[in-house]
Amino acid sequence: MSTATGHILVIDDDPTVLDVVARYLSRAGYQVSVAPDGELGLKLAAARLPDLVVLDLMLPGRSGLEVCAELRARAPIPVIMLTALGEEEDRVVGLELGADDYVTKPFSPRELVLRVGSVLRRSRDAVAPAVAAPTVIDGNLVVDVSARRAVLDGGDLALTVREFDLLAFLIRHPGQAFGRPELLEKVWGWSFGDQSTVTVHVRRLREKVEVDPTNPRRISTVWGVGYRYDLLDGSSAGSSAGDAEER
Repeated sequence: MSTATGHILVIDDDPTVLDVVARYLSRAGYQVSVAPDGELGLKLAAARLPDLVVLDLMLPGRSGLEVCAELRARAPIPVIMLTALGEEEDRVVGLELGADDYVTKPFSPRELVLRVGSVLRRSRDAVAPAVAAPTVIDGNLVVDVSARRAVLDGGDLALTVREFDLLAFLIRHPGQAFGRPELLEKVWGWSFGDQSTVTVHVRRLREKVEVDPTNPRRISTVWGVGYRYDLLDGSSAGSSAGDAEER
């Protein structure tokens, strides 16, 4: 018997996709609502906040990108985007808007169910209190892992769940280089996924923690390998620091 729980909202203008995805998710134990367009999807989300949204990128009327932006403006709802093969640039924009993952059409409904479960687990783990988690200080940057708070020059950084997870992992492992596949697995627990997800989030982090994102001093690119976190003062304060990764 499935132990999956949660309310999933599926927004797609293809009735076949809605039917198949809803049946597979229901069979996995989820409660499912469906909408054929963004307007109805937003109304359903307003009436009952879902635990996760499966969102088609190409929708009639309001695009999936617009719907994603409005959903994430309301609440930190996990979003998995459904995209076509030729929409790479839009997928990157979707990730930058806060989408948690995407699945390329045509897709396996079973794989989508697995991704839903993975994203939900990460989302729930993100709000769970950490046990004996360290605070790491790197010059003017302070990362409190237990409070899930990052402060730069005395002001709170506005980070998404995935951005904070990546920053916390990197700053706790300074001086070590990690490849994109390794970061996908170690930071977000993904055994599969597009490596551009890492690239996007490294770029977004650099824009928030670097003085000059085009010439980063903290999150360095290790060519042919990935990324590495370099402490500005060469040491860490607080509980500890450890490895760094690449994107």
